[in-house]
Parts: sequence; C-alpha cells; structure tokens
Amino acid sequence: MIDKALLSAIMMLLTLSLVMSYSLSTYAVLHFEYVDYHFFIRQCVGVLGGFSIIILLSKLDPDRWFIPLGFTLFILFALLIILMQFFSTSWVSDVGGAKRWIDLGVVRLSPVEFFKVGFVFFLAWSLSRKFIERTSMGFFEEVRAFSPYLFLFFISVIFIAILQKDLGQVIVLGGTLLILFLFVGSSLKFFFSLIIIAFSGFAGLILYAPHRLIRIKEWWAMVQDSVLAFLPFESVENLRVAIEKEPYQISNALNAIHNGGMFGTGLGNGQFKLGYLSDVHTDFILAGITEELGFFGLGVVSLILLFVVYRIFQIAAKVKNPLYYLFSIGVGLLIAFSFLLNAYGIAGITPIKGIAVPFLSYGGSHILASSIAIGMVLMVSKKVSRDCYGCMV
Repeated sequence: MIDKALLSAIMMLLTLSLVMSYSLSTYAVLHFEYVDYHFFIRQCVGVLGGFSIIILLSKLDPDRWFIPLGFTLFILFALLIILMQFFSTSWVSDVGGAKRWIDLGVVRLSPVEFFKVGFVFFLAWSLSRKFIERTSMGFFEEVRAFSPYLFLFFISVIFIAILQKDLGQVIVLGGTLLILFLFVGSSLKFFFSLIIIAFSGFAGLILYAPHRLIRIKEWWAMVQDSVLAFLPFESVENLRVAIEKEPYQISNALNAIHNGGMFGTGLGNGQFKLGYLSDVHTDFILAGITEELGFFGLGVVSLILLFVVYRIFQIAAKVKNPLYYLFSIGVGLLIAFSFLLNAYGIAGITPIKGIAVPFLSYGGSHILASSIAIGMVLMVSKKVSRDCYGCMV
C-alpha cells in the first residue's frame, strides 16, 4: 500500500499551483497578448502529466523497476546536459549565453531538473553498495573513498553552474551530497572540511561571473544596515556598499509580502503581480501567494511542504533496503533545499537563486521531474509494512 498521506499532500500543492498560475499570470498574459488561460492550460498539462506519472510509478514493483528507471534518468539527462551545449539555438534556448532549455516546439525541457533526481539515485545506489556495511575510516581514507563522488559533482558544477550559469541548482545538489555523506558514516572532520571547500568554491563561482557579484552586492546593500547594527565597531563601516539602483525584485517581493498582511488581499486581488514582479508565477510565487492569501496562506503552504519532507523521511526510516533509504532521504533533501533557497531569497535573507518551489511554481519540467521523484518514493513506500504505517501517522 502506498503512502496515501504523502500523495494527498502532493495533490494539494499541485492543485494550488493551478489556481495560482491563473491568478498570478495576469500581467504576463496582458503584456504578451496571450489568451486568458494560456498559463493555466500549460500548467494543467504539466500537473496532469505529473499526476499520471506519480500514479503509474507508484503501481510498479520497485524490485524490478526502481534501478532501471534511476539509471535511465541519470544517464539520459547527464548526456543531454553535456550535448545541449553543442546544439544550435534552433534546438536549445540561449538566454544570456546560457543553454538551459531544449526547445521541443510547444514545450521547453530543462534537463537539469530531471538530472537532479537521477543524480540522487546514482548517489544512493553507489553509496549503498560501498559504505552501508563499512566500518569507520580515517580522514585520508575518507578522502580516497569519497573522491569519485566529489569528482562527479565537480563535473556537474562545470556544466550546470559555469556553462548553464545556474548556481542555485548546484547548491541544492551540493547540499544533498554532503548530507548523504553523513548518512553513510562520514566523519564530522571530513564533513566540515568539505563545507570549507564548498564555501571557497562558491566564492570562486561568484567572482567568476560578474552578474553574480552584482547580485551579491545588491543583496548586501539591502541587509547591511540590519547586520552592521549588531557590530558596534567603526571598522565595520568599511563594509558598507552603495548601489546605483535598488534591487527592485527583492524590494517588491518584500512589499508584496507586507501588503498581504495576515489573511491577504484575496485571491486575484494582488497588486504587485501587475508588472512589479516579473516572475511572480515562477520564482516569486511565494511572494504572490503571501500577498493574496496572507501569512496564513503562506503558513499553510509551508506546513504542507514540511509535511511532504517529513513523510518522505518517515518512509526512509521504515524501509529496510539501503538503496531505497538513501534515495528517499535524497529526494526529501532536494525538496527541502529548493524550498528554503527560494523562501530565503524572496525574504532577502539570501540572494535570489532562481530556484522553483517544488510542486508550486509554474513550469512543466520541474513539475514532471518532482513527480518522478515522488512516484519513485511512493513505489518504495509499498515496501513499508502496514504496521509501520500505523506508527508513521
């Protein structure tokens, strides 16, 4: 029996995504002279496709289908990410020099969304075979043992963060990789060493791309007064920066959140979606939801997402197969990190990273990829005994 509570929570999020894709896309519809239901219809296709995938995968036998499906995702979309850099612009959408989407005519496919799921599968498959039964290791032994995974991640950084200029996805993958290392027994010394290396690499990627440096500078200009107020030293005043123009997206996101108040302006009555937030139905959907449904609505959405992550971790805790265990943890981490990066970005806590909110943001690729991940988790949930379901509620 599949985990019906998890399936119900996912369906609530997908239903809300349909409602908000229609409500928040008003300006884009008018600006590009689309028909009123343009985004709603396209989101319907993605949601129905995602729901169909979830149901189909949940009915499959994981012992037969889990590994072939996982390897297909990993190999196919890794190859697409590599090969799409050599495709002509008639096949691949080139935005700002970054080739992120494969143009299939009526739809655009983002291979990195599917690769994330395949990447987590490969990590789970390999780590479960190599480390689950392994005893404690010395530091340099850990370096040798985990170096192949770090090399694979480094290759992913080159193609995703550098060639596709998508640092946010790399942060999600990197965070998931580090936590999975902990779950298979890496030491805290090795873990924190990787954290230091990761921050160094993160700084290097920011310096490598001027647009990221500008984004960091704009973000710091917004939060510097609050942060420096806690440091009563004259020397910290040298950390202040001045910018020519205010980062309007973050400012308008915060204003939209403030305008929503506790219970919102009402569905369809948001003001900041009218050209002030250009990506309000995609990257800034949490700001749009908060303006129209209020902090109460945002709280409900956050609780549902947290419940989804909790339920996935519960499945991981009860399943006996180490591959299923690690994969379920990885999927839960992908959802959690994506949600937190997006939420922190629109709140001004961290710079904007352009990460979709799982199951909510407009876009077929992330809906379908997330649905595949959930379908595989539900496939795994059938391996949890009925008695365990009783203790999971």
